[in-house]
Amino acid sequence: MAHFNPWHDVARGEDAPRVVNGIIEIPKGSKGKYELDKESGLLKLDRVLFSAVHYPAAYGFIPQTYCDDKDPLDILVLCSVDIVPMCLVEAKVIGVMQMVDGDEEDDKIIAVAAHDISVNHYNDLDDLPPHTLREMQRFFEDYKALEHKHVTVERFMGREEAYRIVEKSIDLYNETFKAGQATQDTPQSAGVEL
Repeated sequence: MAHFNPWHDVARGEDAPRVVNGIIEIPKGSKGKYELDKESGLLKLDRVLFSAVHYPAAYGFIPQTYCDDKDPLDILVLCSVDIVPMCLVEAKVIGVMQMVDGDEEDDKIIAVAAHDISVNHYNDLDDLPPHTLREMQRFFEDYKALEHKHVTVERFMGREEAYRIVEKSIDLYNETFKAGQATQDTPQSAGVEL
C-alpha cells in the first residue's frame, strides 16, 4: 500500500532555489536529534545529543532534493518563533555552510522564514548578526565531539553559491528518482542522517 512520504510527496517550492519549502525535523534549542524515517515517513528520535549543546536554528530538509550522502539537502531556518517538527515552512535561501562530517561533504543551506517579518529582511549571510554564524559553526563542530566523531565547518558562502547547491540537489534527485517511482525506489536505510 502506498503511503505519504514528506521527502518525495511535498513540493520543493515554486520559486526554488530562491525560496524553498523546508520540512523541519528539529526545533531550535533541541537536544534531541530527530530525523525522517525514510521507509515510514514518520519522524523518529535518532538520539539525544551527547554534548551540552542545542540546535542553533530550526533544522530539517528540502523535499525532492538528493545529495551525495544519499539524503535530501539539509536546511537551517532562522525564525523568531519556535518551529515545531514536521512543520512545512517557506524559507528564503541566504547562504550555505559547507562542512565535512567524517569524510563526507555535508552542505547545510541557511535560510530565513519567508513569512517572519523579524528575519525575512535578511538577504545574504553578510546581513546576519556576526554571532549567528559563529554559533552555527561552533554547534556543528562540537555536537558530535563526545561521540568521537569529527566535523569540520569548511566555509560559509553566500546565496548565489547556495542557489547552485540547491539546483544541483534538485538535478540529482530528478536523475535518481524517476517521476512516480520515488517512494518505491527510496533507499531503505534507517533514517535521514543529519
